[in-house]
Amino acid sequence: MNGDSEHAAALVRAAQRGDRMAMHDLLDLLAPYVGRICGPIALDDGPDAAQEALIAIFRGIRGLRDPAAVFGWARSIAIREAIRMARRSQHTRATDLDDVPQPGDPLLAADVRDVLCRLSPEHRAVLVLRDLEGHGERAVGELLEISTGTVKSRLHRARLSFRKAWR
Repeated sequence: MNGDSEHAAALVRAAQRGDRMAMHDLLDLLAPYVGRICGPIALDDGPDAAQEALIAIFRGIRGLRDPAAVFGWARSIAIREAIRMARRSQHTRATDLDDVPQPGDPLLAADVRDVLCRLSPEHRAVLVLRDLEGHGERAVGELLEISTGTVKSRLHRARLSFRKAWR
């Protein structure tokens, strides 16, 4: 991503000066990255969360002080929007982990997405950032603005819930 980072920083500087094509190219560059973050956290609302994140990036680009930090900044925005969208969706469809199919049930072919759906947005965010994105616990805490201890406890509970639901 180093080449992308340098290219993105140049696009940020141009976009901050009002270059519309640079902004378009920057959003095109960031869209897949933002989508990969939002999808597993917001699930069915992942595309909407990604769109909201890209809108926030568009609106806030002038305030980005360090153009080289654009991917980290975009990641923070994507996480925030994905969690917000997942929380909103969670109020409309609560799922109980006890509803998981029993062994031998043909519905047991549930994929990871189905199991993730049964976790809270906070647990999904910790799992995605730690286990899929590969960030350390301290980095996850900084991204989610929670303590490292909270990251560890949420990660532990999320993994337990995931394992329980997966079986």
